[in-house]
Formats: sequence, C-alpha cells, structure tokens
Amino acid sequence: MPALTLAAEPGAALDAPPAWPVFDGSEEAGLSAVLRSGKWGRGNGSAVAAFEAQYAALTGATHCLAVANGTSALLVALGVLGIGPGDEVIVPPYTFIATVNAVLRFHAVPVFADVDPASLQMDPKRVAEQITSRTRAIVMVHMAGGVGELGQVLEIGKKHGIPVIEDAAQAHLAEWEGRHVGGHGALGCFSFQASKNLNSGEGGAVVTNDAAMAERAFAFHNNSRGRTQPGVDFHYEASGANLRLTEFQGALLTAQMARIGKQGARRLETAKRLDDLLAEVPGLTPCPVGRGCTRNAYHLYMFRYEAAKFGGRSRTEFLKHMGKSGVSASGGYTPLQDEPFLKNTFETRGYQFAYGKGLFERWRKKNDCPVNRAACGEAVWFTQTQLLGGPQYVDRMARALRAWKS
Repeated sequence: MPALTLAAEPGAALDAPPAWPVFDGSEEAGLSAVLRSGKWGRGNGSAVAAFEAQYAALTGATHCLAVANGTSALLVALGVLGIGPGDEVIVPPYTFIATVNAVLRFHAVPVFADVDPASLQMDPKRVAEQITSRTRAIVMVHMAGGVGELGQVLEIGKKHGIPVIEDAAQAHLAEWEGRHVGGHGALGCFSFQASKNLNSGEGGAVVTNDAAMAERAFAFHNNSRGRTQPGVDFHYEASGANLRLTEFQGALLTAQMARIGKQGARRLETAKRLDDLLAEVPGLTPCPVGRGCTRNAYHLYMFRYEAAKFGGRSRTEFLKHMGKSGVSASGGYTPLQDEPFLKNTFETRGYQFAYGKGLFERWRKKNDCPVNRAACGEAVWFTQTQLLGGPQYVDRMARALRAWKS
C-alpha cells in the first residue's frame, strides 16, 4: 500500500491556511475497518449509527439522522412536513441555491424574505410580511455560520402555527442562546460537503427533538421503509427516496469530529483579530450576528465593502488587490431572486399544471428583495480554511487590508 500523505494540522508557524481537508491515520483506520468488515451500507453496518449518536450529543438534539448530503437533509425535512404543490415555503434570498432547489423538488413555491442590510441574514420583519394562508414552512438559514434573529423567526412561526426548519449547512458549532443550532426549530439540517467545517466529501444530517418526526425522517430517507420494517415487507404508506449515507462516510465523520473543537477555536481567534483589523479601515464592516448568537461557527468571515469610503474604488478592484497580496477573497453570492432558474422552473409543464400560467410574473412582484440585490454587490468573503491559517498568514491579511486603506 502506498504511503498515506497527511494534510497538516493548523499550527502556529503556518504562513498559509492548511490543505483541506485535514486528516491523518485515524481517517485511514476508520475507512479500512469499514472496508474489511464488508458492511458498507448503513443497513448492516454500525459506523453511521455511531456518528449519529455522537453528532446528536454535540448538537444537544434528541435524534440525528445522517443522510447523503445537505440537500438531502432539506428534502427529508420538507418531506417530513408534507410540503407539496400549492404550498409556500419562506426562504432567504442570500443563500446557496440548494435551499431553494429543495423546495422546488416538491413543486412548492419558494417565497423570499429579504435580508437585513447589515447582517445579510433573513429579516424577521420581511418574514412576517410574506406569510399567507398557503405558508407551510419557514427555512431559516444560518448564513456563513452566524445566526440571525432566530428567536424572532421562531416566535413568528409559533404565532402562525408554521414550523421552522434551520438550514445549518454552514453552522457546525454555532450556538443560539448557549445551545447548538439545529434543535431550536422543528428540524435542523446540516451539510458535510467538502468545503464545510465538518467534512466527509459529501454528507448531511437532520436533527430533531420530535420522536415522531425522527421516525418519519428515517422512513423518508430509506425509500419509505421504517426502521423496524423487515426486508421482506414491501408495504408502503408514504413516498420517500434513497438518501442514505454510506458507512465509509460515517467513519470519516467520526474521525473528523475529533478535530472540530480545536479548529473551531482557531477560527474564532482569527475572526476576532480580523474584527480588530477592520475597525482600523472605515468602509470594511464585519457582518454582525443576531443578539442571541452566542457562538459564530465562521464557515465564512463576511464583511461589507463600501466603495464610497475608498474614493469610489470598486469591490472588484479590492478583490484583485487582495489576490495580488496573497490573500484570497470572494464576492460571494449573486442575487438569487434574479437568477433565470426560477423563471425557467415556473414555466415548466409541471408548474403550469399545478398553478396555471403566469406564476413567475405573479411571484416576481412579491419577491424582488432590493436589499439583497444591493448586499450582493458589497459582500466580501474569507473562507473557513483561511481562518485556520497561522499568525504569519493573518499578518499578511493585515498588511493587505491596511495597504488598501492608504
């Protein structure tokens, strides 16, 4: 067997972020154990169940179900809630497309609640304005690993009898009022995709404190087969899909869990340093979190770029400057409400059959989101791996930021 090449742990002497993912012999041992067991699927293996127990303990949720990816987690959550044609699901426009794609897969209608201009998290006031008699769920995205005004969104959901799904794909270790995210709403959804702070290449999880929902989630992700349903029983009471996680990924996640605490502490330390640095540069403003957010997971470090404070120099020029200085920076998402996939989807045969023609024109009048459109032109991201860089790399960031100020 060829020698295993190990990715370096973040250390004090690093002048650049570590290669991602970070791994060592523990991942290799876990994968080898699954391979040699011959039990590669969760039906007869134990690695996925072991990870589920560990992740439930981390989040504080009573139940955890590992699934194929973060999109699968959203599909399971929406499936458990019975979302279907004619239903509206409120989502933020500043999010990855998967949040919206999951709603569209049920032929439901995503309804955008515009974002808060400072935090870029979903604005509770806009959530309240978008509720109708057809609203069946609210998806609160913990964007970048921070948490917006979750308490207010939960209160809105409670007032109207609408369940809240936490899309915590980017929020491993994030906390709201001292408790890990995911278990505050009806269901919480996580992603373990390759870029995430907890990573198995692909993977996801659904957490809940409701035993009945947990059982429905298991059946949905297992092609409608319940946890105790024998292999010869081909009786089905609901639809579902095959969204199971493999034993190999379960073993990877258990090994990766050993690092998440140390890595999370490093991200917090670097983010604090960046906060102090940006305070020296008017026009670069860190995006705040909600008042109840007691821990930011920092999947991304997000801030706003105000061109007027820099003599009109554009964000594009700023990003090029950072790149030339050896610091990668991104402009992040484009306005999701303006992307052509929505018009193209709403004009397909299935949507026209369910809603009649002209759905997109009706939808667009209600879903413009001007705050999000402006924010997408001003946001800047540093990635979570950059926050794992050592002091020398942070010093490089500082030099680049100060040079732009001058």
